[in-house]
Amino acid sequence: MATLDEPFADASAVPTFIVSRKAREHVTITLSGDGGGELFAGYRMYLGEYWSQYYAKIPRFIRDGVIAPLINALPDIREKPSLEMVRRAKKFIRGMSLSFPERFCGWREIFPFAMRQKILKRPLEENLYLKHIHIMIEKEKVRFDGDLINLMLYMDVKGLLPGDMLTKVDRMSMVNSLEVRVPFLDHTLVEYVLQLEGGMKMKGKKRKYILMETFKDLLPPALHRRPKWGFETPIGMWLRNELRLLVDEYLSEDVIKKQEFFDFEVVKGLINEHMNGRYDTSWHLWNLIVFQHWYKTYF
Repeated sequence: MATLDEPFADASAVPTFIVSRKAREHVTITLSGDGGGELFAGYRMYLGEYWSQYYAKIPRFIRDGVIAPLINALPDIREKPSLEMVRRAKKFIRGMSLSFPERFCGWREIFPFAMRQKILKRPLEENLYLKHIHIMIEKEKVRFDGDLINLMLYMDVKGLLPGDMLTKVDRMSMVNSLEVRVPFLDHTLVEYVLQLEGGMKMKGKKRKYILMETFKDLLPPALHRRPKWGFETPIGMWLRNELRLLVDEYLSEDVIKKQEFFDFEVVKGLINEHMNGRYDTSWHLWNLIVFQHWYKTYF
């Protein structure tokens, strides 16, 4: 936390720190693939937007009357592959009932606006994040002439990368005296790739299709066939087991009620849902824990 200077809740900062520390034993400068996902559509949210045009062709009475109720009734847990697919399906279906700006926020938010209204003791009446996204879309949509995939990529290059990914890698590497360079973010490459049609960057279930096809003859076949493997940590499982003590310490009734920031009954509901294995609320709990640790440390 001292290294980050803020309540930064991207849990992949931990493995990034470990990899940086190990790399520094051998080199002082490394190359990173950061930016590849944002330029070549490497994340599931882009695939979700790509598939939305096909899902919309299913009659509404089937979507809303059969598919959505069935999927939403199922449990979801990140660490179990089948139930993780259910969680993703829920997120996709929820997004399909929203406008594009609302859907973009939904892909990115940890705490949706409705939940923020419940969990905060003194919530803001206006959804400032959605307002910001609306403004950015209106400003930038003329660049992409209806190409929503590229608009999403551009918005993440401008927002997600500097706000999360690059900040995480820079701070976790520099604390280990390691320099990380990002060749995908050379401005000439960024400008060129964002001129390519967004739909070309995916094919079926494949993300980063152009990038993978370009280098398939230079990389081992096993690497080409391997699915995307991020730096995600099993936070959900840890919070039920080894890190349960963090929930007990930072999200206890005494702590929450004394602060008067959050509604304890809502926090308690998130804890119970996660510990019972019905729904995965690990990211909500982890964000709350990180904030609590930061608050306790500095205030």
